[in-house]
Amino acid sequence: MLKVDNQIMTQKPQKPDLRPFLETFSRFESALQPAWLLPLRRAGIARFAELGFPTLQDEDWRFTNVAPLARLPLQPVAEPANDAAAKAALEKYIFAHLPGARLVFVNGQYSMALSSVQGLPDGVRVSNLAAALVADSEFIKRQFSLHALTNDNAFAALNQAFFTDGGFVHVPAGVSVAEPIQFIFISTAKQGGETIQPRNLIVAGADSKATVIESYISADNVAYFTNTVTEIVAGDNAALEHVKFQDEADAAFHLATIAAQLGRASNVSVHSFALGANLSRTNIRAKLAGEGLECILNGLYLTRGEQLADHHMIVEHAQPHCASHEYFNGILDDKSKGVFHGRILVREIAQKTDAKQTNKNLLLSDDATADTKPQLEIYADDVKCTHGATIGQLNDESIFYLRSRGIGADNARRMLIHAFAGEIIARVKHDSVREKLDKLVWDRLEANHHLAQKN
Repeated sequence: MLKVDNQIMTQKPQKPDLRPFLETFSRFESALQPAWLLPLRRAGIARFAELGFPTLQDEDWRFTNVAPLARLPLQPVAEPANDAAAKAALEKYIFAHLPGARLVFVNGQYSMALSSVQGLPDGVRVSNLAAALVADSEFIKRQFSLHALTNDNAFAALNQAFFTDGGFVHVPAGVSVAEPIQFIFISTAKQGGETIQPRNLIVAGADSKATVIESYISADNVAYFTNTVTEIVAGDNAALEHVKFQDEADAAFHLATIAAQLGRASNVSVHSFALGANLSRTNIRAKLAGEGLECILNGLYLTRGEQLADHHMIVEHAQPHCASHEYFNGILDDKSKGVFHGRILVREIAQKTDAKQTNKNLLLSDDATADTKPQLEIYADDVKCTHGATIGQLNDESIFYLRSRGIGADNARRMLIHAFAGEIIARVKHDSVREKLDKLVWDRLEANHHLAQKN
């Protein structure tokens, strides 16, 4: 086996044929509006052409093979949005009936019929990005594409070239929005390779407060591709909670970039829940650009079958007196795989940094695997930074402890697994969102045929 692996590692990476993308872009760019976006889009396609799809020889991708995605006949969704199928999927979606504004997109296209934007405080703007680019072009121009860097991210570059719509939120300074604002993306793709590329922009002004839920679900099970980018800008002293929920079709591919720029004394939480897709990867980059802020990155991935869920993140401490806490738990079954790569980067100026990073993986099957790489890169000398990672099955001592108190073996296992997921869910601050997530994850775990079986 070692010999085979060595042969593979010495082979020259096979770059995919990028001509279809370049040809599609040459037809696509003539219809682009507004004009100021055109140079950004051209830069995106040029960078994508340079980078191509990552391979296992790329250090940041050595545990995640996107070759099956690169082999798909990738193309924009050809059919008009199917609101009937989307409506049926939406009705079954656990967040669908939460109060508050919601924007619904079907195959990346805004559905006014399924959306509801009302009851917002004065000055709060919630709309699809395509409309906002017309109505609020100058405002968006000042915020757009400043943080989702494309220099080493081929998928962000591809999105920058081809995105057509997505969600836009602007909460002005001093305004609080009590109910969550939702972006719901529903795929009704029918053919393998159909590609959806949403772009989202969330701007929270100074002293504002809001919760935004960004969700991805499916009506059909085909090997389509979602490639999404979300940029988050939090002003000084803003309190922002962002929840990304991914439960796409088992055959789908999901690549996501979340880029956040955080202001002084802000308090920002970014949660990632990855339950679906054949292969999913979420790239998170948070720049702590103001003093005295707190950032929490929190995630849970549940995988089964041959799913792969990957989280890759960089937290850049660029100012002193900031705290960042990363907590990611994975529950892996069958032959599935979890990947975690977390890097805390502390600049020389960022004295008094307090950074913690934890990744824990619970394997329910002997065939499940996890690859984890917590990393610290510190250039300041007055900091508190820790990291840790664990991979293993349920602790026999914990099971014994519960059984010694009269709890049966099956219930003991169930309690420990739910508690493991609950560590992550409990950090969601918005009560109704947390309760819905708790129920959904509970039901998903209870449906697992290994839950009550001893490994």
